[in-house]
Amino acid sequence: MRNKVSDMYQEMGISEKVFHVGEKLEGALKDRFKSFDDNAEYNQLKVVNAMQKNRVNAECFHYADGYGYNDPGRDTLEQVYADTFHTEAALVRPQITCGTHALALALSASLRPGDELLSPVGKPYDTLEEVIGIRPSKGSLAEYGIIYRQVELLEDGYFNYPAIEKAINEKTKLVTIQRSKGYQTRPSYSVEKIGELIAFIKKIKPDVICMVDNCYGEFVETVEPSDVGADMIVGSLIKNPGGGLAPIGGYVAGRADLIENCAYRLTSPGLGKEVGASLGVMKSFYHGFFLAPTVVCSALKAAVFAANLYEKLGYFVIPDGSESRHDIIQAVQFGMPKGVIAFCEGIQAAAPVDSYVTPVPWAMPGYDSDVIMAAGAFVQGSSIELSADGPIKPPYAVYFQGGLTWPHAKFGILMSLQKLVDAGIVTDEMLQRI
Repeated sequence: MRNKVSDMYQEMGISEKVFHVGEKLEGALKDRFKSFDDNAEYNQLKVVNAMQKNRVNAECFHYADGYGYNDPGRDTLEQVYADTFHTEAALVRPQITCGTHALALALSASLRPGDELLSPVGKPYDTLEEVIGIRPSKGSLAEYGIIYRQVELLEDGYFNYPAIEKAINEKTKLVTIQRSKGYQTRPSYSVEKIGELIAFIKKIKPDVICMVDNCYGEFVETVEPSDVGADMIVGSLIKNPGGGLAPIGGYVAGRADLIENCAYRLTSPGLGKEVGASLGVMKSFYHGFFLAPTVVCSALKAAVFAANLYEKLGYFVIPDGSESRHDIIQAVQFGMPKGVIAFCEGIQAAAPVDSYVTPVPWAMPGYDSDVIMAAGAFVQGSSIELSADGPIKPPYAVYFQGGLTWPHAKFGILMSLQKLVDAGIVTDEMLQRI
């Protein structure tokens, strides 16, 4: 059977040499993959339990339009999210267009002129710079008189507790903690570490709101930041919790009063959660959330496979091949634009959609440099699907994530390697290290 598989890989552009490198590496990761399967099993049961508890039924999938009043599918789904993430309430809507929108919604719903927003984890993700007003933009929090401060991380990428304690003051209303690394080379944070940070902050100022940007982190561990003290967790449905089926959407889950404020901000004062038609997407939202634990498991296998492969080739990778995983993103630092571009060309060439397209760097809205993105996805921009991207600026790192199935993710990673081999960036001598 493996001969047939090898022949198929070769037919699709993977050399015999690259295929055997992949086979050898996959065999060495068998025990690590089993641990991801165990996590997925637990998280799958957690989701099913929440669905059963809330009596999900066929009526939940019905189409709702207009104002969207009395939509049982929408309301039940929000309770499923709340029960899965162990929060008082949740807002899960197609009207939330992306992760950045969800974060902007939560921040603007919670902060008022004169309040201070604090990031204890250094610079936030690029697209939040304009939301906050670090880079001037129309409608930013800064335009509404909201103050922003950040505490830089220590050299090891972890929290500077003395500086955080000094930064918190009477105006500090909300602390935002970004779980995933974004376009940085710091570590992504475990739920345990986030819990320790929240406990430290709450000891200094108990009434401060702790919000966690949970993008790329859902179902990676068996607990979420909402289990360790986060007042709100925020994410995108075209990342982990949408399971590759949600066509749009975002969520905010947390304290009931905070979620109520988010609902009023999303729609209108006086309307809140009562309006917002689901427009036929509920079945995809439920189905995707049901599949999310096993889809995230595939993405984790892909991330660890890529980490070990490129680490053994001699590249700097974050996290490294043996570290515990706290999100689905894998960074590989090439040190030159050509490496980032070749990697992304390989991911695009392995896609089921638009495989014939060649990705090129371009000036994407919300970023301060050209960015290259590879994603032949069923849902545009869905980064739970096999994808890779990176800013074309030092240290020239590519950020790989996703994979709805492990076999497809494996093919994509091997195709990225093949493109690097074809470009002469990875040599036979380097391949022999594996």
